[in-house]
Amino acid sequence: MVDISRALTALAAERPVFHSEADFQHSLAWKIRQLCPAHQIRLEFKPPHLPKRIYVDIWVTGQHRTAAIEVKYKTRVLKTTIGGETFDLLDQKAQNVNRYSFLEDVQRLEEVVSSHRGVVGYAIFLTNERTYWTPPIKDQVRDVAFRLHDGRVVEGELRWAAGTAKGTMEGHADAITLNGSYRLGWRDFSQPVEGSHGEFGYLLVQVGNQSNGR
Repeated sequence: MVDISRALTALAAERPVFHSEADFQHSLAWKIRQLCPAHQIRLEFKPPHLPKRIYVDIWVTGQHRTAAIEVKYKTRVLKTTIGGETFDLLDQKAQNVNRYSFLEDVQRLEEVVSSHRGVVGYAIFLTNERTYWTPPIKDQVRDVAFRLHDGRVVEGELRWAAGTAKGTMEGHADAITLNGSYRLGWRDFSQPVEGSHGEFGYLLVQVGNQSNGR
């Protein structure tokens, strides 16, 4: 079965930064292809036998296991040139909604894994925004249930705090319900430049257990 941590480490050595989420998704899929040439890889794959339309960013089919991978790539402003290639990253704000969307990915992967024998899910969040992996300065924040800081355990029903603006929740108002319990652990990905926003870290959440037949 594909080793996602190994694939990310190998990818970081070649591509420490990406132009966009689509660039990251394609590059990761290509790296997995290089490491596991016998595996079948599909992008934006719709798994069968689900009650609603769900698409998975990367679907990797091996001889005994299948990996369903969801990726997020959220950036702060960064401009650098690596190997003659210029990267001009945008400031992608709405961190609260981005946290929600990542945990929604985990919920979606739980649905996929529970409906398909032999599938293991992986949710990946890559960013150069430190506030994602650091605890909030204030306790009373509207997205406290969706915080992703290092060492936190996410589980059960997750909702926006009372009083959250309707505009913030638009399209993201439903509660997220997780069947599993996940301790969040961030890892270093790369540091293409020194200074503000020059360090990239990633969060990898595994959904399902490779040894349990799911």
